Amino acid sequence: MSAAIDSATGKSTTSSWSPLKNKLFRALWLATVASNIGTWMHDVGAGWMMTSLSSDPFMVALVQAATSLPMFLFALPSGVLADIVDRRKYLLFAQIWMLLTAAALSGFAFAGMVTPEILLGATFFLGVGAAMAAPPFQAIVPELVPKEDLASAVALNSLGINISRAIGPALAGLILSFAGPAVVFMLNALSVLGVVAVLYFWKSAPRVQRLPAEHFLPAVRAGLRYVHAAPVLRVVLIRAVAFFTFGSAAWALLPLVARNELGLGAGGYGILLACIGVGAVTGAVLLPRLRKRFSTDGLAIGATLLFAASMLALAMLKDAVLLGIVLLFSGFAWIAMLSILNVGAQRSSAGWVKARALAVYLVVFFGAMAAGSAIWGQTAGKFGTPTALIIAAIGMVLSCATALRWRLDLTPDLNLTPSAHLQKHHLADEPAHDSGPVMITVEYRIAAENAEQFKTAIHAMRHVRRRGGALTWGIFEDVAQPGRYIETFVVESWLEHLRQHDRFTENDKAITLRAHSFHQGPDAPVTEHFIAPR
Repeated sequence: MSAAIDSATGKSTTSSWSPLKNKLFRALWLATVASNIGTWMHDVGAGWMMTSLSSDPFMVALVQAATSLPMFLFALPSGVLADIVDRRKYLLFAQIWMLLTAAALSGFAFAGMVTPEILLGATFFLGVGAAMAAPPFQAIVPELVPKEDLASAVALNSLGINISRAIGPALAGLILSFAGPAVVFMLNALSVLGVVAVLYFWKSAPRVQRLPAEHFLPAVRAGLRYVHAAPVLRVVLIRAVAFFTFGSAAWALLPLVARNELGLGAGGYGILLACIGVGAVTGAVLLPRLRKRFSTDGLAIGATLLFAASMLALAMLKDAVLLGIVLLFSGFAWIAMLSILNVGAQRSSAGWVKARALAVYLVVFFGAMAAGSAIWGQTAGKFGTPTALIIAAIGMVLSCATALRWRLDLTPDLNLTPSAHLQKHHLADEPAHDSGPVMITVEYRIAAENAEQFKTAIHAMRHVRRRGGALTWGIFEDVAQPGRYIETFVVESWLEHLRQHDRFTENDKAITLRAHSFHQGPDAPVTEHFIAPR
């Protein structure tokens, strides 16, 4: 049930399995695999049960939408909370929420009281729990393992998710055939208990903060400003929308293909989903080698075309065995694209805002999945399931054109580790934290022959200031003194300006030093602070 972003970042000289030597990480990893198996069992059980409750393709597709929509609605607030509250307690609350929801749905199913509305509502509330859990789960990984094992730990999370993807659907199909959906929902509830136990007994070290914790709404604004000023992350989000909007058709309509087009039972449907899972596990194992041989965009385009081909097969093939083989490639393509986009989102997110930035990625991912599921369900209702899948496949092929404008290969390699701010203020009388707005000016003296290079360098500072929390930014040249430039930016309070210093990264430092290198004189550029009077 616990959600995690399955990605791999960075390189490590340690063993891929070394994080499992850590007792806490190993316990949480095993518990999460079991919980994710339960999640996949619920997804299969809910999708299959809806085909029995309603023959309307739109209602069947709404199961996928009910799973995805909560992440779209609540991932960002959850990311904000994960950055400002105790992550262990917040995760524990999310797990208990999902445990109670799954148990309630199981009770309704045993009593024979499940309606389409109850099924969609329970699935939605389970999605809310997943939305609460995803950002803090991702953010606590660095707390569980040493820095040198971090890349391996994230890769193991990816492997665990795909193992559960392979086991859960097949197990659910078997249980549906012999015991019915009520038992599937009950096992999903029980699968959460391991994660609850690990989180309950884990005593995390308290986070030491030099400044007061952020308030909720300012933290939301800071997170959104960061995303807006992070070009690499914006490229990832655009490419995610292009892929997932069309890719959602396969997940939303597969239950209808299995039951109506192939005449399969619950067991056969579970096996088809298991084929996707096996393909995903294979992809997770082979991706490191493929990354060495192909460019990021080349691999992304290949994965997109392969998934589009699998959707065409889903629309046209009437042989379950052949379709199962095709779905192996579908799972491979899906995990490849997920990994590429997740790596991009990970490496473009600074530590202080990581949960929020990754939450925005989740919002885009699941928003595209939810909207796409509804769209393709409506299309299947009007024109038939095969036609909807063919249209989605064509759209996915056309989406490859986004690689021409938004290249993942051209994004820079960022060093987002914290760094000392270059412009420390030394004030005898420190303003109150709530004083503001605050305008900061930085004065540069630039030789005429360096003016054009300086302008290029200083405009890169706009992203640095906006990522750190600036509301506005500008650069101006003195008409009376050519070569005298004033950089200005405004933050909403003195406390926010102090936070800018804490948010400064090595990448920000490199950009700042580049701009400062054109400044003439023995001293650094002069920085001044102005506070709006009240």
